[in-house]
Amino acid sequence: MSGGGTETPVGCEAAQGGGGGGKKKDSQGFTGSPAHLIIKDLGEIHSRLLDHRPVIQGETRYFVKEFEEKRGLREMRVLENLKNMIHETNEHTLPTCRATMQDSLNQVLQRLQAATDSVRRLQQREQERKKKLTRLDLHGCPVGETLSSPCRRHGFDPGSGKSPHAARSGQTHTHLTR
Repeated sequence: MSGGGTETPVGCEAAQGGGGGGKKKDSQGFTGSPAHLIIKDLGEIHSRLLDHRPVIQGETRYFVKEFEEKRGLREMRVLENLKNMIHETNEHTLPTCRATMQDSLNQVLQRLQAATDSVRRLQQREQERKKKLTRLDLHGCPVGETLSSPCRRHGFDPGSGKSPHAARSGQTHTHLTR
């Protein structure tokens, strides 16, 4: 220091044997002394104890690797199961469903054709009945009677709206009232 007395070396200098020995310095100080090696080891221990980043990074990498492997295996199992399900569906379920659907569809088509034929026959009958009714109404006969029907023979005139009995009653009434 600045006072002219004896100096006591501080820190590394004390451990390395003083201030001005004839040993060469390397990039981290003096080499070869046991104290220097101990200090170097202490520095490494200190950095490992207090600086956990490399350890944590290594653990993180290991965890991620293991997780990705397990995840990959799990996804492979899921994909394999899906592949098996698709294969089973294509090989067994779809042909069975297709055959069942075809049989059922044929039955439904047959029933539909029978129902269509029945409806067509009913429509034809109804049209024929309506034609008969309109033909009879045009000629003035009651429903179900033809032109040569007994109503014509008995003197019923559908145009007048009176029955033969009403006409005769009317004639008798006028005859008696005169």
